Amino acid sequence: GQGVDEPLSATGFRQADAAGLFLSNVKFTHVFSSDLLRTKQTAAAILGKNKFCKDLEIKYDARLRERKYGVAEGRPLADLKAMAKDAGEQCPSFTPPGGETLDEVRERAREFFEFLCRLAVELEQKGHSKPGATIRSSGTCGEQFVFPWTSHCSEAEPSSEGGGSSAVLDANILVVSHGAYMRNWIGYFVSDLNCTLPANLTKSQLSSVSPNTGVSHFIIKLENGKLLKPEITCVCLNQDSHL
Repeated sequence: GQGVDEPLSATGFRQADAAGLFLSNVKFTHVFSSDLLRTKQTAAAILGKNKFCKDLEIKYDARLRERKYGVAEGRPLADLKAMAKDAGEQCPSFTPPGGETLDEVRERAREFFEFLCRLAVELEQKGHSKPGATIRSSGTCGEQFVFPWTSHCSEAEPSSEGGGSSAVLDANILVVSHGAYMRNWIGYFVSDLNCTLPANLTKSQLSSVSPNTGVSHFIIKLENGKLLKPEITCVCLNQDSHL
């Protein structure tokens, strides 16, 4: 939850370092983190292992905080399950007194995602306004653009439709957040924005909470700056091979 703002454990620091090594060849343009201590430390550890952007500023955002669990915060998961059972509800959807509903968490995720989309479009527009600037289309992958679980660039592929290439936005964004929050965010991608999922992904995998420092990779296309109709493709979900 939000109310218990403890640092990472020794295991947590090892996991964060492992994630950093795993992502060390990815050149991020922006890093956002929840403003809770455990995510701040995780984001710092990931950047600390990066070959290209060790000095990139981490921006902290309260919209990325874990779900608020009210009276259940700081207590064992078994207590939360017992509360849900007493209320005649299932644990994931149960809201303890003083906690956030799933809809409230999803609204935070929606607001933050729309903020990221606006950021990417503004970057592209600024690029066009510079003297001599050109629209950059996908080309050969440099090492820094290759993610460890795919042979493809983090960039969108050029479009052959209409005989020309589509513009590529140079936004490679790392977001460090929390398990329950991210599960809700991914649910928003799938149910509201029709995110394309890997063919081998099961329903149980889709609804599961990411392991600590699990990595998910999404490619977002905003054709002609259309913020309301992003095309979202999930490359991988809750990747944990680095653990």
